[in-house]
Amino acid sequence: MKKIISILLVIFLHLPACAEVLQGSVSFDVNSAREELLKYSDNKFDKTLAESFYKDYYYKENQAYRLSATTNLKNRVLAFFSDTTYGVMYNAMPLYVWYYSKDGTLIYMEKKDSTEYPFKAYKYTPSGLLMNMSLRVSKEETFVFTPAGKLIAHWIGPNAYDEDNNIIMTREYKE
Repeated sequence: MKKIISILLVIFLHLPACAEVLQGSVSFDVNSAREELLKYSDNKFDKTLAESFYKDYYYKENQAYRLSATTNLKNRVLAFFSDTTYGVMYNAMPLYVWYYSKDGTLIYMEKKDSTEYPFKAYKYTPSGLLMNMSLRVSKEETFVFTPAGKLIAHWIGPNAYDEDNNIIMTREYKE
């Protein structure tokens, strides 16, 4: 009997794997997104790290890239906003995004809990005050809340909606 079990085990171990990979997606609505963010609020603000990014080291270079509309660079990704602020994510530190005023002074630091969707992100002032928190469900969908859990925006593609499904803001959205 042991011999038969051993032979069957050897046969099964040598058979090619033909299993399908199952992929699932996670769905959130405003309430479940809020609950997800409020059940764990990242309060581990690193003031020393924020201080080291207080001035944009690449300020002049980044402003030149603003004029050329280049955003993907060798060591960082840039995002320019209509209010003249901009964000920098360094490839070596993908869990952080640094937001600067038009003069290159740090105004916010965002800390993500992952780089894979869905992930949570918490945006702080340089002094450590939590400004907002977001649940990024996918590239196309993000929920943004105040620290108290009030919905600021629910982004779906190019549109941001309020809690009553009114469009409150739009953005240029590229695939």
